[in-house]
Amino acid sequence: MVGEWLGSFARKLRQAGVDYMLVEAGRICGGVTGCTTAKITAQHGLVYQDLVRRFGVEKARQYYQANQGAVDAWRGLCRGIDCDFEEKDSYVYSLKDPQKLEAELEALAQIGAEADAAQTPSLPFPTAGAVRFPKQAQFHPLKFAAAIAKDLNIFEHTAVRSFNGSMYRTDKAIIRAGKTIVATHFPIWNKHGAFWLKQYQHRSYVLALENAGRVDGMYLDESGTGLSLRDQGDVLLLGGGSHRTGHAGGGWDALERAARLYYPGAVIRQRWATQDCMTLDDMPYIGRYSPRTPDLYVATGFNKWGMTSSMVASEILCELAQGKSHPDGELFSPARSMLHPRLAANGANALWNLLTPTVPRCPHMGCALKWNRQEHSWDCPCHGSRFEKSGTLLDGPATGDLRKK
Repeated sequence: MVGEWLGSFARKLRQAGVDYMLVEAGRICGGVTGCTTAKITAQHGLVYQDLVRRFGVEKARQYYQANQGAVDAWRGLCRGIDCDFEEKDSYVYSLKDPQKLEAELEALAQIGAEADAAQTPSLPFPTAGAVRFPKQAQFHPLKFAAAIAKDLNIFEHTAVRSFNGSMYRTDKAIIRAGKTIVATHFPIWNKHGAFWLKQYQHRSYVLALENAGRVDGMYLDESGTGLSLRDQGDVLLLGGGSHRTGHAGGGWDALERAARLYYPGAVIRQRWATQDCMTLDDMPYIGRYSPRTPDLYVATGFNKWGMTSSMVASEILCELAQGKSHPDGELFSPARSMLHPRLAANGANALWNLLTPTVPRCPHMGCALKWNRQEHSWDCPCHGSRFEKSGTLLDGPATGDLRKK
């Protein structure tokens, strides 16, 4: 699941003079990174009004500044690299709730964010308006990763099968490390951190449309169930149909209906899907894996905003890996409070699916798998592991295939 950000992180470690090794079970960017829409923006939905309410103005400002700093860092890092980097405005629109937009603009004003109200004439349907973040960006993450990975200490097809303290066993060798960063998308070790309770996974879908025109910006519906749109060269990336992994949702069927309705002359060139780790409070978990693992760190729970969240993670973890502190470390710490209504929802969902008397079962924690008819896969409704019909593992946190009966 190693993405382009780990490549940039490894580069940062090398520049700091840190001896490192990046090991990947498959190919770099072979997981979520290969399926992202790659919006580089500090606008994460209408999140800031919630952050101000939950954490206060100062911490909400800190979150914004960290992510806007990440946008600037990507701009500098992509300079001189052929990766389709383009500066674009970002918009979160509402179909019929201008009050939500006004509340978000008020919160953004409180934290000093650069944002304003906007209309959406490029969209093929009417809206109640949008909140605009100017000078954000988009790019092609695989082109970027290919460019920077050439000189890095990366070992692909090197799955870690077990670990004991600072010793990690692979199929061909034993690796010893003073400090370890787990960046497997969803953390794979359940003994520490309670990530199996603090997170769930959310699946979303994309169509690449030819002959659909241009929107000249990055657009997202504030409801979380609507459409996402952005250009990529001569195609339009239309996203949506999202749902909790292992649960019912619109999928590609919903996107195809939207494409026929809004872009009747368009042709579907490609389709794909991805999934994201969602946290209890809409902020990533970046830092020590748990209070009892002083040399084990984690980056997870990017809540669909992996481009900036990953850059924030690289900044924080580079300092922690050297035994230093970072001013944003406490804000994103995985040890922060778990007291949130989503905790009860996650627990109830896991209990229900653990008690469901069906097969097959997920090898991660034993939940009953659900059949995904659109993607022809067995999906775990508890923590998001996915398997081919044959039982081959597609997505973690499970680390192995389904057992044959």
